[in-house]
Amino acid sequence: MPRFDNQTVLVTGGTGGQGSSHVRAFHAEGANVVIGGLDADRGAALVDELGTRARFARLDVRDERSWSAAVHAAESAFGALNVLVNNAGVQNPPATIEDTDQATWSRILDVNLTGTFLGIKVAAPALRRAGGGAIVNIASTMALGGTAHYAPYVASKWAVRGLTRTAALELGRDNIRVNTIHPGVVATPFIHEPAAGATAAIADFYSPEPFAVPRLGEPADVTRLLLFLASSDASFVTGSEYVIDGGLLLGPALQAEAA
Repeated sequence: MPRFDNQTVLVTGGTGGQGSSHVRAFHAEGANVVIGGLDADRGAALVDELGTRARFARLDVRDERSWSAAVHAAESAFGALNVLVNNAGVQNPPATIEDTDQATWSRILDVNLTGTFLGIKVAAPALRRAGGGAIVNIASTMALGGTAHYAPYVASKWAVRGLTRTAALELGRDNIRVNTIHPGVVATPFIHEPAAGATAAIADFYSPEPFAVPRLGEPADVTRLLLFLASSDASFVTGSEYVIDGGLLLGPALQAEAA
């Protein structure tokens, strides 16, 4: 039996590289999927591709009313909400702290941190009405160290870690589990295309050659971990952090000829 039969999953940033991978996989596992995002054309195309059990909800994660409308749409269409995936995120153009303007700082935190906070706040009552469920927040390996020139993004993802642990404590007795995934460098437009206002992409600064698993990640790598954490297979897992980075954070791997 598919793991998500008769369950409804809301994925933010659901039309992007990782988001669309997540949406397709949940749908293939039997879920009703609500694709949250700002690009209505891409959302409609994904709904057309999936057919039944899929809806698009225009969702600006920075706006609480927009969240309320998306959660209401999920419950109205499918009767309940069982899983929330806080996947939406934006990256800042690389700059030192001294050269980062406050508007950039606020924009990154509004999407990455406030968006996740509002998602938990608005979705929690719906998950409670459904008898429990799971929230998975997509963070980053940048939440586990410092990265020069990316202060707003790093700060936002570090804060998501604390928010996740707090939510896990507050919601655990309601049968709602909350966990984070920390992807490394994953081959999506988010990595390969420069952020707004930037001339270089994140991928320009990373070669997978030193990684223990010497390749960039693929969206499907993250999706498979996400499906586990959102499913009943992870019923005893909450407030936890899962790194999926091919060994990036470990440091350079020993080359085969030197082993």
